[in-house]
Amino acid sequence: MSGTTIPRAPWVRPWRLLVVSALIFIPPAPAQDDSTIKVNVRLVRILATVKDAAGSLVGGLSKDAFEVSDNGAPQQISVFERQTDQPLSVAILIDNSGSTAKDLKYETDSVTRFVRALLREGNPDDSVALFSFNWEVVQRNRFTRDPSQIERSLRNLHGEAGTALYDAVLLVSREIEDRQGRKIIVVVTDGGDTVSKADFNRATEAAQIADAVIYPILVVPITNDAGRNVGGENALTTFAQRTGGRVFSPTLGTEMDRAFDQILRDLRTQYLLGFYPKDVPLSKNRYHTLQIGLRVPELHAIARSGYYGEALQDAAPAYAGSSTGPGGPVQGGETVRPKKPVPPKKTKGP
Repeated sequence: MSGTTIPRAPWVRPWRLLVVSALIFIPPAPAQDDSTIKVNVRLVRILATVKDAAGSLVGGLSKDAFEVSDNGAPQQISVFERQTDQPLSVAILIDNSGSTAKDLKYETDSVTRFVRALLREGNPDDSVALFSFNWEVVQRNRFTRDPSQIERSLRNLHGEAGTALYDAVLLVSREIEDRQGRKIIVVVTDGGDTVSKADFNRATEAAQIADAVIYPILVVPITNDAGRNVGGENALTTFAQRTGGRVFSPTLGTEMDRAFDQILRDLRTQYLLGFYPKDVPLSKNRYHTLQIGLRVPELHAIARSGYYGEALQDAAPAYAGSSTGPGGPVQGGETVRPKKPVPPKKTKGP
């Protein structure tokens, strides 16, 4: 496990985002009423996979096959690429909370096979990073093309304590935001969040800003609703829907391997669509709703459902809050949240 500190302080983020916004957004014309239209020159990127009526992946489509709208306004696709050969940065987040202890070995075995297959094929610049999360978030490996490094870290994992899922998604999204190419987050977990300082919306926004696609692998050891964290499962499904990924709910072993194989196929058959928002009707909500359609009725696209952009009134900074972010400064190769607090010593009464 690397012990090098990542020189990235979360308090820098709001300042940086505000300055960039000031430089790239063209001021609107004088407002006539509350339905002011602003022109936003920021390129919005969308990674999409396409399936037919039978659920099979569809490759080889042209730009003319797609239609994109932003808050209901049709947009012109300015950037179009088939992403099969574009480099991937895949961040694997594996839950090593106490509830995973008995199944962790089987999960890490499947992750190992996935990493080997990913790095054996595709673009020679594809890379993988490994993070674990329980009550703390730990970066086990920086981005690498050496599967043996990931495997060694996986073998050293053991389960304990709670689950900081939202903290993990937020901090990893910030960590991969500036990487080039496609950014993928694969989350392997058996349930919902229990101890995060960040909430679901904050984590989702960080993933959206990073242009990351989230693929949750939800290992459900309990088949009936009693005892299951249904709220946590719904949160994972929403992570996938809002970022353009898919959620899988396999059992251990063969089914989990099959889920990873489906993720690999998705990653090898993606399209990049990019547009510069124009004539978009704005509201006070910074969240813009995207719709990605196809001119062939029997085809449908899986892509992010929206992004954070301009609003009628200035919104709060994307990372407003504590100057150290949720739980403390981001570190590399060490815990990303502060050490577990030590209970105060008991004192005798008078």
